[in-house]
Amino acid sequence: MTTTNSTQRIFLIDDHPVFRHGLRQLLEAESGLAVCGEAEDAPGALASLQAGDLPDLALVDVSLPSSGGIDLVRRLRVLHPKLRCLVVSMHDEHLYAERAVRAGAVGYITKALGPKAMVAEIRKALRGELAFSEGAATMLLRSAYGGERRESRYANLSDRELEVFELIGRGMKAGAISEALCISTKTVERHQAGIKQKLGVAHTSELRRIAAIWLSESSAPTP
Repeated sequence: MTTTNSTQRIFLIDDHPVFRHGLRQLLEAESGLAVCGEAEDAPGALASLQAGDLPDLALVDVSLPSSGGIDLVRRLRVLHPKLRCLVVSMHDEHLYAERAVRAGAVGYITKALGPKAMVAEIRKALRGELAFSEGAATMLLRSAYGGERRESRYANLSDRELEVFELIGRGMKAGAISEALCISTKTVERHQAGIKQKLGVAHTSELRRIAAIWLSESSAPTP
């Protein structure tokens, strides 16, 4: 796609090649939008964004092979304060939407959105507006005004514990998680112990089973 001065540039950060391909096709079929780059993980995204001109918007998946998407948003806000980040995820907004906003994202949308709705929210983010799927918007409004909110079983896990929990669900052992998150094995084991306590799980094998089920309950749809 040929870009012009009025074209808004979008960078995709997602570890699912099929989803990235579908999203690229969706966005580049839209007037005034272009995908200027892609990355499948946090290190790749950081390197690409450091090397080139900043895009107008980065679309960041929550689930990345190394550092989680929420942590990546936090790091990008420090390194590139003018870069807008919109989190796009297959996961329950009740668990991640508020965390994404606290990290500095301009919104949170789910991959379950239809193509038109997804493009509309992306355009809102590009205009500097907050962008949310309906469920995330409702939850955040209820939270802001003290209304009732649905609590996920995993809501008490810290951002780092959620990252560890997800990598456990991907079948990674403590050593691999340590390398992926750049933390010590002892720190990983401490997080695992905290997760087990919060979830009421006694054994690591049961924790692995629960984490794997949690990951498998959602699938990443293509646009």
